Amino acid sequence: MYSKDGENYFIVDAHIALWDARPENQRNVHGKQFIDCFYDYHRNLSPAEELWTYEEYLYQGGERLMKDLFEDGYVDHAIFQPAYLGEFYKNGFGQTKEAYELAAAHPDKLTYNHCFDPRDGERGLDRLRADHEKMKFTGVKLYTAEWHGESRGYKLSDPWAFRYFEECRKLGIKNIHVHKGPTIRPLDRDSFDVSDVDHVASDFTDLNFIVEHVGLPRLEDFCWIATQEPNVYGGLAVAMPFMHTRPRYFAQIIGELIYWIGEDRIFFSSDYALWTPRWLVERFVDFQIPEDMTEYAPITTEQKKKILGLNAAKMYNIPVPPELQLPDAGETATGPRQPERADLAGAA
Repeated sequence: MYSKDGENYFIVDAHIALWDARPENQRNVHGKQFIDCFYDYHRNLSPAEELWTYEEYLYQGGERLMKDLFEDGYVDHAIFQPAYLGEFYKNGFGQTKEAYELAAAHPDKLTYNHCFDPRDGERGLDRLRADHEKMKFTGVKLYTAEWHGESRGYKLSDPWAFRYFEECRKLGIKNIHVHKGPTIRPLDRDSFDVSDVDHVASDFTDLNFIVEHVGLPRLEDFCWIATQEPNVYGGLAVAMPFMHTRPRYFAQIIGELIYWIGEDRIFFSSDYALWTPRWLVERFVDFQIPEDMTEYAPITTEQKKKILGLNAAKMYNIPVPPELQLPDAGETATGPRQPERADLAGAA
């Protein structure tokens, strides 16, 4: 919990990872390119006092994660969003076994989400069923730009992806997190295009599609899609640290999101270990839209409480102490905000 000026905030970090990018796990030059790009994001968007060395950035481990999030970072609960990247790393980039075991040891603090690749076909479906039988996860994280043999990406609307979503529906995996944001070397930018979210959100209305990184740099595309698809949500991973380097840009991002989809479908995310949550929580609680950006309304404390934790807590059934709840917090994951303005989709 974070407290400031008499207000208490329940914090859910909706996007964290344990990774291993050490040289002995790198399969080829692309493994080094990938973690180097991660480190460039960290180095260029972080305050000087929050910078890690390159060596400690390669691997953190569970003990440090627990300290960074729950001792130092104000986090009440966090959700793993692994990326496998088997073409770049011998034992995978996101350490799924280690993350799952850590979550199993701390179920009050951690939720484990899994990953799959629809290009694995029937074999992958069998593995998804077996993994779910063991781990009982309710969410997955997808990387549509991940390389797979000769393929350098896939679309959520591909026939095999539909087969996997149908299986998710049968298994009770309702929360589909998808990286649709800034590219990471050497992945292809266009494979992260957000447009295919529209297709699957329309066809799988009983699943939640959480667009990680809110589609950046395609924020406008994401907003138009999420406005008409009430089962589309936005994760603020990577967007958050712009509070430090480009506060007016972040004001535009959060202002547009609240205008288009409302505060009920936005999730705070540190993207640990790209960044640690402590300074992001502190700065977001203090953050306000600049007065001269009059196209956006000021962000209220209630809106910040929803974004920082109550929205994700509702989606993942994470218990929130009664004193930290809001009267309408129970509605945050059941449907879209009803804007006072005319419905743009229906106006035509």
